[in-house]
Amino acid sequence: MGNGVLAERLKQCRTERGLTQNEVDIFCDITEKAYQNYERNRREPKLSILIRIADFYDVSLDYLVGRTKEKR
Repeated sequence: MGNGVLAERLKQCRTERGLTQNEVDIFCDITEKAYQNYERNRREPKLSILIRIADFYDVSLDYLVGRTKEKR
């Protein structure tokens, strides 16, 4: 997988909000195992899923993938 920035940012966003992986995967309509794999840098989400996750966390796609340090 890439450099791991996505995995780090996903975990950071989730823990900052005090959420479980299960709460995130329910909103994003994915399996908990899939979300775990994203946070562990074992798989990368499809763009449509990444957009749902960014919307859920209210951050930009660029932030999630490490292109900027600005969340919005």
